Amino acid sequence: MPGDLMDVTAIVLINVKKGAVNEVAKELSKMDEIVEVHSVAGMYDLVAKVKVKEYERLSDIITEKMQTIDGIERTMTMLCFHTFKI
Repeated sequence: MPGDLMDVTAIVLINVKKGAVNEVAKELSKMDEIVEVHSVAGMYDLVAKVKVKEYERLSDIITEKMQTIDGIERTMTMLCFHTFKI
């Protein structure tokens, strides 16, 4: 959103261990920078929307916070260039 303090948005696709979707989703939901968490069908188990002020903070969230959550096996991060509709 214009004027929003959090300028960097990323979508993180997440694979989790079998049976760990709910617990991982709960842990992700505790992080202030993660504004949405969805369970999904397909190649990935969860999708998280991350909003931060700086790219460096995004790196911290993904490599330090998210990767330490028990149950997360793999992530794929997509940076958003432009939001057309919210």
